Amino acid sequence: MGDRLSAVVGGVIVGGGGLGLIAAGILWKGRATRPFAARRALTMAHRAYVRDLTRAADQAIAAARRAAGEGEPAIVTVGAVERLVRERYGHERVERRHAAAALRRRFDHHGCAADCVTDAYG
Repeated sequence: MGDRLSAVVGGVIVGGGGLGLIAAGILWKGRATRPFAARRALTMAHRAYVRDLTRAADQAIAAARRAAGEGEPAIVTVGAVERLVRERYGHERVERRHAAAALRRRFDHHGCAADCVTDAYG
C-alpha cells in the first residue's frame, strides 16, 4: 500500500510540475526578454551592421562593373550601397556617412580608382 501511495504522490508532483510549466509557457508566449548581456548584444549588432555594409559595398562595386560598357568607368554610388543594405540585409535605417565610409574602404581595397567612379569621397 505504501509503494502505491508514493507512486501516486510522485505522479501528482511530476504532473503538477508539468502543468505548471505549460501554464507558464502559455502566459509568457512570445514575450520579449532582455538579453543576458546587453553590451554584448549591442556589440554583435554593430558588427553585423558593419559586415552588412561591407558586403553591400562589394556587391555595389561588382554590379557597377558588370553594368559598365567596354571602356567606360563603373559608376558606384553611396545610394546603391544604402539600397542594398536595406533590401538584402533588412536594416531599416542606414546612415549615409556609414555607407560612404564602407564604400571608400572597399573602393580602395579593390583598386577601383583605375576603372570606377564614386561619390563616396564628396
